[in-house]
Amino acid sequence: MTDDHGAELAIRPQAPEHPVHSQPPEKIQRSLFGEILDWMLAPLLLLWPMSIAITYLVAKSIANQPFDRALEDNVLVLSQQVKQVDGKVVTQMTSPARDILRADDLDSIYFQVKTEHGDLIDGDKDLPTPPEEEKAATGTVQIRNETLRGIDIRIAYSYINLNKTTSNFGTQNAEKYAPNLVLIQVAETLEKRAVLANEIIKGVILPQFIILPIALALVWFALSRGLSPLAELQHRIRARRPDDLSPIDSRQVPEEITPLVRSLNEMLERLAQTIDIQKRFIADAAHQMKTPLAGMRMQSELALRQTDQEEIHRSLLQLAKSSEAATRLVNQLLTLARAENQTPATKPLEPVELTELVRSTVHDWIQTSFSYQIDLGLEQPDFPVMIFGNPLMLRELLSNLIDNAIRYTPKGMSVTVRIRVSEEQALAILEVEDNGPGIPVAEHDHVFERFYRILGSNVQGSGLGLSIVREIAQQHNAPIEIMYNPRNQDAKFPGCLFRVSFQMNPHASLPGDFS
Repeated sequence: MTDDHGAELAIRPQAPEHPVHSQPPEKIQRSLFGEILDWMLAPLLLLWPMSIAITYLVAKSIANQPFDRALEDNVLVLSQQVKQVDGKVVTQMTSPARDILRADDLDSIYFQVKTEHGDLIDGDKDLPTPPEEEKAATGTVQIRNETLRGIDIRIAYSYINLNKTTSNFGTQNAEKYAPNLVLIQVAETLEKRAVLANEIIKGVILPQFIILPIALALVWFALSRGLSPLAELQHRIRARRPDDLSPIDSRQVPEEITPLVRSLNEMLERLAQTIDIQKRFIADAAHQMKTPLAGMRMQSELALRQTDQEEIHRSLLQLAKSSEAATRLVNQLLTLARAENQTPATKPLEPVELTELVRSTVHDWIQTSFSYQIDLGLEQPDFPVMIFGNPLMLRELLSNLIDNAIRYTPKGMSVTVRIRVSEEQALAILEVEDNGPGIPVAEHDHVFERFYRILGSNVQGSGLGLSIVREIAQQHNAPIEIMYNPRNQDAKFPGCLFRVSFQMNPHASLPGDFS
């Protein structure tokens, strides 16, 4: 459809609504005490079994050392008892030597003497022979682990050359003989070693069973003492009066909690500023409401005293104007309160087709522009312009800009609403342009303040419209610019241009640069 001013107001399909996302599940609140306790005790309880395992391995190593040295000594003692007599290898075991090899209550000791050809000279024939690759140099004692009749044993063994030790021949004659190697082995079971290792383990581990509960109790006590300043801080905050927003004394808390107290003090300061602003706003709103309400009361009392129908009509007309002003003020206050309470958390932004929203809003203001004798026009691109926003709040923003422009534009002049797209900056630019008296540069920051009115302006209003515009623009991260109308050459009426720049939806396509 087309209005009387030639602005095309064709209705386009609405943009699809933003899909509703399910809210994430609430996180379980955790205790700081429990968190610290977990991080302290979990490593301790995990390291304790590792400590026991390492202690057991070290104990076995310690237990093996004296027994291995005893086995080596037995091999050396036994090697001294092996002789070569008349070309035969024999053992001359004395009673002390036999006593050394005698089994005790815990361990069984075995020995073996063999020739290099495998002939048993003395001892236990079932004792395993060392592998060929483990054959050691003569005169050195080696130790290995083996199994005898299903029992684990530890063997010390050595190879000796009898020709080098014989004393029946001279040196020159001994060199004529080939090496006569004899294998000497002494083995024992591992019972005594296990008993010693267990005794070491008991001596180390049992005290830990006493120390560990004491350590846990000390950790618990230390955490309770360490976190007590938080409980004291909580008590001090709860003991405050509801209206006490003074800073919390950070000198009475530990250094680690000081940043938290500093943040709380900053929040209290912001809260105090917000409450002061709200108090001033309520006071200003009450003051602004007094004027139309007083006018309504005066006109109603005057109408009651009048008998002339014309005077009654005039009083009722003034009463209607005061009622209209009061209604407008209340509506703007409600709009401002609603805009301030709108946050991304309470009302998520959704995809909005800006061209359709602007066209619909401008169409709603056509009849009002007729009553003010203002030419209201719309300039728009011929493609959809997608942004993220709150459609209801965006409509309020544009309505207040159009209302402000119509009120300050002289009769017979024009107001233009324009949508442009800057492809380089990915911006959707909304402009409202009028031919009124303009806004001095010095007043640009003040006109957005609540209830602020430029001196000398005879236009009725509450001074809340631009405050609403700024609040909604800030929620959309959209900067606002104010400048003189660049298309107006009238020095008396330089006009005004309000420009609001929105970030475009990155998924929207741009057919061209219209900036």
